[in-house]
This record gives sequence, C-alpha cells and structure tokens, in this order.
Amino acid sequence: MKRLPIPVRLKLPFLIAGFASFLFSVWLYFVQGEESAGIFVGLWVPSIHSLGTLLLTPVDVPVTEKQRDEVMS
Repeated sequence: MKRLPIPVRLKLPFLIAGFASFLFSVWLYFVQGEESAGIFVGLWVPSIHSLGTLLLTPVDVPVTEKQRDEVMS
C-alpha cells in the first residue's frame, strides 16, 4: 500500500474527527432521541474543519528590506 502524501496525512485527523462528530451527532439525534445534544455535536463539524484550516494554512510574515538584503548577500 502506497503511503499517503504529506498534505493528505496532515489533513486526515481533522477529516476523521469531523466525520466521527457527524456520525455521533446523527446517532444522538435519531437513535438516542437527544435532539439538542445531536444539534450541538453537529455544530462541532465545521468547528473541527475550521481549526484544521487555521492550523494548516501557512502564514506569510512580512520581510523588511534589511532582512531581504541580508538573506540575498
């Protein structure tokens, strides 16, 4: 079995956690009859995916001319 590329491996825990949260919310809502809890847990899905995006998006740090000149020389 081929190894997954690094970007996919970094995203995988967030995708699995979001999907597990979705399944858990459906189970709470329909099987257990806990409508409020199911809706609450269902709101975790976009939160988990937003956290993944926040943590995995590279940050551009502005560089001054002095720093750029030091690197170039």
